[in-house]
Amino acid sequence: MEAHEASELVEESAAGGGKYRTALMISILAMVLAIASLGGSNAGKDITQENILAANSYAFYQAKSIRQTTLKVAASDLELQLLRDPAMPAAAKEAMQKKIEDYKKTIERYESEPDTKEGKKELLMVAKEHEAVRNHAMRQDPWFDYAEGALQIAIVLLSVSIVAGLPLLFWAGTCLGALGALSALNGFFLFI
Repeated sequence: MEAHEASELVEESAAGGGKYRTALMISILAMVLAIASLGGSNAGKDITQENILAANSYAFYQAKSIRQTTLKVAASDLELQLLRDPAMPAAAKEAMQKKIEDYKKTIERYESEPDTKEGKKELLMVAKEHEAVRNHAMRQDPWFDYAEGALQIAIVLLSVSIVAGLPLLFWAGTCLGALGALSALNGFFLFI
């Protein structure tokens, strides 16, 4: 074997190794793309679900508030009736006083029900918790979008580098793939 034949053999084997390396890089980036896509999908679902749950809690809070206000008005009306008619029979006064006390107990119960977690105070806390989870998912979601875009472009650049045999495309695709992988990691952990 002559020297130039040996150098051609070395060049062919190096070129083949580059194709295998690029193919391996494409496979790794495709796996990271699938994981980023899954993370983005889950973040989107969390945004929707937690937004619905927060809205439901606020609606329940508002319903309790309306009921509470209605009872306050009814209790005030009964108190005014007692003041307007001092000659009211004792049985009627006692019935009205009992009704006023019942209304006031219900008004207090609507304000806070720690045992059932359905008081206004507890509903407001639950709504805020759902909003916090939703807001966290909203901060994650764009990072998954960035990761998906960068990884898709990186895979295209790496694929073209195999066909064109251009090392510059390999390195551009590898750098973009690394940025995509970092964006996916940030989507999960929110380092930034």
